[in-house]
Amino acid sequence: MKDTRRARVNLGLLLAAALVLVTIDHRSAAQSPFGPLRMVGTTLFGTAESVGSGIVRPVGEFFETMTEAPSARGRIEELLAENQRLKRDLVAQSLDRGRSEELRKLLGVSGAGGYKILPTQVIARRGAPGFEEAVELDVGRADGVRTEMTVLNADGLVGRVIHVGASTSTVVLLSDPASAAGARLEGSNEIGVVHGVGENGRLVRFRLLDSTAPIIPGHRIVSFGSQRGAPYVAGVPIGVVERVEATPGELTRIAYARPYADLTALDVVGVVVQAPRRDPRDAVLPSGPRKAAPPRFQREGV
Repeated sequence: MKDTRRARVNLGLLLAAALVLVTIDHRSAAQSPFGPLRMVGTTLFGTAESVGSGIVRPVGEFFETMTEAPSARGRIEELLAENQRLKRDLVAQSLDRGRSEELRKLLGVSGAGGYKILPTQVIARRGAPGFEEAVELDVGRADGVRTEMTVLNADGLVGRVIHVGASTSTVVLLSDPASAAGARLEGSNEIGVVHGVGENGRLVRFRLLDSTAPIIPGHRIVSFGSQRGAPYVAGVPIGVVERVEATPGELTRIAYARPYADLTALDVVGVVVQAPRRDPRDAVLPSGPRKAAPPRFQREGV
């Protein structure tokens, strides 16, 4: 009992002392004798609060980031998908512009030569029975395509149709070693045969039937044409002679020409569905210096 009464007395004295101190500190304000103690307390507890906030804030941000992570990941995936779509659209627009230009030039060739053509697109490059270099077109029997039709592009002769399906057809390229086409020197009636030699279509071999006929690098070659325009119509540019082989004692002369058409990068081409009424001769050749053969009486020195 004595201990309890004494504790109550002590507690009362402490409370009374505390009230006196608070009153003195409040009334004294800036001149309070307890100012330094209050500043020390503020510093200690403020530092503790700052340290606590520094620890708690990153933890809170971490949990907030983890909470929002699925939505952020989804947004990133949406942005990546949109970026890929824009890239595809840009490529498609570029291809469309390029194909439109190719088609425009192809129609120009058709008009210059008097060919009736069916514009089409190369959809695959593949071999065919008996041939090494062939491509597949996205037109076929339903579009009026038949075998042994000439195929060209805006630059020159490409090949001939060898197989026709309902909606696709196969074309053997001029560069195929088994391919052969009648050809003529620009500005003359000197004729020969063009054969493919492979080499990815970089060159074709031109065998001139008259061994005395002059031929030099720079001479240009066009298709001679077949009967009724099948398999080759006349006047289609074939290539430019790059080198001539010496063939002493031979009945023919051999030259190698660079094809006008890039046979390794075909896209827009045309199938000639109707041959011209008359031979266009050299009218379809691109503008450039004319490489006419010299007269007969000058050939003996060649």
